[in-house]
Amino acid sequence: EVQLVESGGGLVEPGGSLRLSCAASGFTFSSYDMSWVRQTPEKGLEWVSSIHSRGGATGVAPSVKGRFTISRDNAKNTLYLQMNSLKTEDSAVYYCQRGWGAVPGNLRGQGTRVIVSS
Repeated sequence: EVQLVESGGGLVEPGGSLRLSCAASGFTFSSYDMSWVRQTPEKGLEWVSSIHSRGGATGVAPSVKGRFTISRDNAKNTLYLQMNSLKTEDSAVYYCQRGWGAVPGNLRGQGTRVIVSS
């Protein structure tokens, strides 16, 4: 079965850190660019970051630049998002998605919720 399964979300205080993981299965992970996107009722779906299939080139949204880092381990079929200096406005459901960018219809996981609150 082709699927993406996110983990690592939770409740964290402003200024804290979290590391999200996304386990891929059922397809050749190393052949695809991958992305993190997030969704809130207020802003809708927002692109966070993307990484090239071989892990070289990355892109990151201005709102998280300098705080979030995307990475991948193709040997483990896993995508990561290291989130530092978290802000309340980073609260959202975070999804990993196959492909570059927040493209509607691309394979996406079930999401993991991040709540940044004191």
